[in-house]
Amino acid sequence: MTTDFAATKAQFHLPAGITYLDGNSLGPLPKTAAARVAQTVNAEWGEMLITGWNKAGWMDQPSRIGDRIARLIGAEPGHVVMGDTLSIKVYQALASCLDLNPTRRVILSDTGNFPSDLYMAQGLCQTLGQGYTLKTVAPEDVLATIDDTIAVTLITEVDYRTGRKHDMAAITAKAHAHGALTIWDLAHSAGALPVHLSRARADFAVGCTYKYLNSGPGGPAFIYIAPRHAATTRPALSGWLGHESPFAFDQTYRPGAGIERMRVGTPPILQLAALEAALDIWDQVDLNDLRQQSLTLTDQFIAGVEASCPTLRLVTPRDHAIRGSQVSFHHPEGYAIMQALIAHGVIGDFRAPDILRFGFTPLYIDKTDTAKAIAVLSRIMAENLWDNPAYKTRAKVT
Repeated sequence: MTTDFAATKAQFHLPAGITYLDGNSLGPLPKTAAARVAQTVNAEWGEMLITGWNKAGWMDQPSRIGDRIARLIGAEPGHVVMGDTLSIKVYQALASCLDLNPTRRVILSDTGNFPSDLYMAQGLCQTLGQGYTLKTVAPEDVLATIDDTIAVTLITEVDYRTGRKHDMAAITAKAHAHGALTIWDLAHSAGALPVHLSRARADFAVGCTYKYLNSGPGGPAFIYIAPRHAATTRPALSGWLGHESPFAFDQTYRPGAGIERMRVGTPPILQLAALEAALDIWDQVDLNDLRQQSLTLTDQFIAGVEASCPTLRLVTPRDHAIRGSQVSFHHPEGYAIMQALIAHGVIGDFRAPDILRFGFTPLYIDKTDTAKAIAVLSRIMAENLWDNPAYKTRAKVT
């Protein structure tokens, strides 16, 4: 299958006059999502009421959609389940890994990891006590730091600020050689590039769906457990829907079979309906085509910005092997520059302290969009249009 990116672009609602380079923060609306959600609201919730759990298949949605996500992340069928938020899934994976590796007390992560992951690890260590600690090192030092003291590595495959991509296979192999387990956060990988969880022999993985997978704001997260751990993993959050027989109403928790034990709360049915609509588009996509187009667009953007905006300093790796699907630049006035860009129809985002971040999502971004973004940014920098008090007032969301 050769991916027709013009066809996939036509399947998204993209506001007129806007070049959207922030799909690594929130993906745009698939055109079929509103109708899919309306069907769930009206024909299922409205007409079926509570019988929708059986008649409409709501109870099975987390596993059924999990299998569709599995194709995009190189996971085995039957080993991904949807539900809850990414932070909850990080906590579940961490607690389970520490339980599987009980003689060790160190979680290894990196200083480029998303703060929420680090917060979850810090909170879990405080709860457990007994010498549990979180150790963080520079992203480029993770591989060299893995030793026989590490219980589990907690790494986001693509750095949310810089776009630097970790070597999943190498880190996983070294972790296993030293008796450690691995958790991979795929928030900036799933839907951005090919992921090979099974091939790399990753132990656990988690990820969100509202970025590159386009499930909408607050879309549910997913969790993966490798088959070799599925029957022995103990869920720290022993929720009702992770029980072996939820409707037996047993007062003693018994974990469900395999990945089902990682379900916690009631699945978000309306959000899962939106995600299903988005995944219909993904069924038309070859991930290798996606990766090649992403690298083409990011190369184009890097070359164009560096040629016309000499005061912006590239953060993202030039090397394709370690680049995700975003481009980031440093500038001391990064926030104001991004606000000026948004005001002129190019939406990216800002990450403290000084990073302008641009996501490249070939499903709906092409070379023409990239050229427009370069032109608008060049004008803003050449004419100092960012130097306006209106662009320097920080909003709650940056």
